[in-house]
Amino acid sequence: MSDEDEENNCPECDPGLPAWLATFADLMALLMCFFVLLLSFSEMDVLKFKQLAGSMREAFGVQNQIKVEDIPKGTSIIAQEFSPGRPEPTPLNEVRQMTVNNNLNTLDIRSKVGDADTKDNNAGEFEEKIQEQMEQQKKEAEQEAVEFVSALSQEIGQGSVEVETDGRKIIIRVKEKGSFSSGSADLKFEYIPVIAKIRDMLLRVRGKVSIEGHTDNIPYSGRRFESNWDLSVARALAVGHELFSDPRMDQKRFTVVGKASVKPLVPNNTRANRSRNRRVEIIIQKGDDIKAINRLKMDNGSSASEASLKLGPGEVF
Repeated sequence: MSDEDEENNCPECDPGLPAWLATFADLMALLMCFFVLLLSFSEMDVLKFKQLAGSMREAFGVQNQIKVEDIPKGTSIIAQEFSPGRPEPTPLNEVRQMTVNNNLNTLDIRSKVGDADTKDNNAGEFEEKIQEQMEQQKKEAEQEAVEFVSALSQEIGQGSVEVETDGRKIIIRVKEKGSFSSGSADLKFEYIPVIAKIRDMLLRVRGKVSIEGHTDNIPYSGRRFESNWDLSVARALAVGHELFSDPRMDQKRFTVVGKASVKPLVPNNTRANRSRNRRVEIIIQKGDDIKAINRLKMDNGSSASEASLKLGPGEVF
């Protein structure tokens, strides 16, 4: 068979473009849309874009090599929102809790081998001395409270004065009965000898003294004071001035405050309870803790940070 016969037997091609070309064209169109979309999301640097455009113009025109300082690039969202972390130095000392009891709140800082053991021994001795001194101050407060009761036995029997202890505190409670008139802050003349007895006892005992005025919860209705706060402060000052009438009294020991009705002894639900809440308290705090701790530090050769002091509730450090 000749070549002409073979060409005549070849099947005729379908008219038009082949079918695969349509799929290829669609793919190219989608790719173009995708890159156009990416370009629309980016923020182009105008200066770099002009440099690129000038370079392309020169390249497609008269061929000339121009050095571009940097490639054009857009603003990255990742670079705007995130920044690389900075390495922090690691401390050299080793801090660990040298106990199996998780309730303890003190840490042991070791810099040398055996250093923490010495600190633990010093802290234990320091704590024992503090506890012994507080127990001694508590006993001293109880003994001096007995002396106050003996000196004020007549007034205690009449119900105008109360004496009690609270740990290392001695509380002398001056009731409104016999001391002040209702709604008044003027100390009655016949009650001045009672304050004189308390003053004589305060000259012989040591410790910080706080004079606190208290009222009931009924709002003050007079004209002299604006509220129960003013009345409580005025009554505490009246007692304080009478104590300070003796020049031997060291006023640096004293603090005068008014607490109105915020600290009642009993609920203000009856007339008798409200009468009991109207009072002036002279509170003697036994022991100057700061001086005692500093003295023990000098004797023991340790610092307060090396000891975990265990103070009971309500005790002042």
